[in-house]
Amino acid sequence: MTAPTHPAEPRTRARRRRDTEHRLAHDVDVWVASAAPDGTPYLVPLSFSWDGAAVWVATPAGSPTGRNLAATGAARLALGPTRDVTVIDGGVEVFELDALPREHGDRFAARAGFDPRGAAGPYRWFRITPRRILAWREVNELKGRELMRDGRWLD
Repeated sequence: MTAPTHPAEPRTRARRRRDTEHRLAHDVDVWVASAAPDGTPYLVPLSFSWDGAAVWVATPAGSPTGRNLAATGAARLALGPTRDVTVIDGGVEVFELDALPREHGDRFAARAGFDPRGAAGPYRWFRITPRRILAWREVNELKGRELMRDGRWLD
């Protein structure tokens, strides 16, 4: 596939927010970037669910991602293709699998097609609350790409 010769007109911030919220409500997988306390980066795709305020992922507690998220309390997420990307920086809270209501786990399992509550080995839930959200398609959308700052949507 070749790149378009003329990018589409840039979207308004309101349109980008609607597109981002749609992606959060309907996409199934997200790229999760984390780093070890010594700075070693790690990137992995995980299934997720969105509760309207935070992204929830589940991964083995002893995996590099599980260890990194628990140790640093920070993650960067990426949704969508490179020419229509949403990047989310967020704070991380860690929960044992049985700490959440059954309905939450059921919602995650239905959306992801995977239920960590029945997986071999100890999994944990990770709640990633957005602090900053960026969204852009082409270079003409770099200006105004910040949709959320300090956990608040921008007007």
